[in-house]
This record gives sequence, C-alpha cells and structure tokens, in this order.
Amino acid sequence: MSSSSNRMVNLNQFNDANDSDQIPRIPTRDTLKDKLNQQIIDMLESDGRLPFKEIAKTLEISEGTVRNRVNRMKDAGVLQIKALVDRSAINYATDSMLGIKVASTSSPSEVAKRLQDCNEIVFILWVTGRYDLLVEIASEGDETLTRFLEKHCFNNNDIKDVEVMKGLATYKNQFLLKSHEKL
Repeated sequence: MSSSSNRMVNLNQFNDANDSDQIPRIPTRDTLKDKLNQQIIDMLESDGRLPFKEIAKTLEISEGTVRNRVNRMKDAGVLQIKALVDRSAINYATDSMLGIKVASTSSPSEVAKRLQDCNEIVFILWVTGRYDLLVEIASEGDETLTRFLEKHCFNNNDIKDVEVMKGLATYKNQFLLKSHEKL
C-alpha cells in the first residue's frame, strides 16, 4: 500500500522499528522519540508551510518519506499544522488571564466546554492549585473584556470566583511541541 491516498491501516499489524516507510503502521505517541520525526517537526516549527520536497532535500530523504511521517504524526495526534496569530501585531488592546474557581455544583471540564467557543478566548487550561481553570482572553479593549466577563463569568452558577489579571507586556508567546529530550 504505497499510495498515499489509501489511508487504511490493518489493526493486526504492529509497529516494528525495522519497517520501511511504505508499510502502514499504527500511529503512536512514541513517534516523537524518533530522531527523523523530530527533525521534520523542528523544520515545520520554523515554517509550517515548508514544502515536503524542501524538507526531504535538507534531510537527504525522499519526499514520500516526509509525507508518510507527517501523516502518521498527524494521525497519532502529535502533530497539527496550523497558523499562529500574533495578537499584538493585529492590535488587540487587551490581553488578560482569568483565574477561574469553579463552583462545587459544576466541574472544570463542564465550564471549559461552555467557554471554549467564545471568540475572545484563545487558551483554556485545567490546572491544580489556587484556580481550577486558567483562561487567556484577547479583546479589542476594556469594554469588550467587561462585556465578556458580564456575559460569561459573572452571574453564572458554574463559576464561584474569577480573578482578572490584565497583561501589561508580552515577552514571549510561543507554543512548542517538545520531545522528551528537550524537556
């Protein structure tokens, strides 16, 4: 099955380090431990639109090998290729973090699911410690932030308390997919 259009995987097969890239394998999260996969990821982190042909030339492998490995990593859920927006470059005036304490009648996952489709929210993380959820908000100004808080946070029975921490300056904003070697 060397055709990239045929994406069927025989579940009776198992991963073997000696398999060639033309034999389909069940994708696993261990694919990040592979040195070649990590090199491909490193290149895509620099430029997510980098053509497979260019990656292959740099790494001295075939374009098909790059395509197969990228597809397997995507199938395994360890790689997503998306655009990252620099909010400061598009004039968002307010960047805030919300520390949310969830009411005892609800759960952090329920509150996160309720909030996840709000356009102002760019990040939701279930955390341990003082808060249950950390939520990052990017808004056009204080009025937009206030409307968001009134509509989605205050007077909602699933939220016990909210602490608003307005950003003053951003020094680094980069989400990286890291292998265990880099941690």
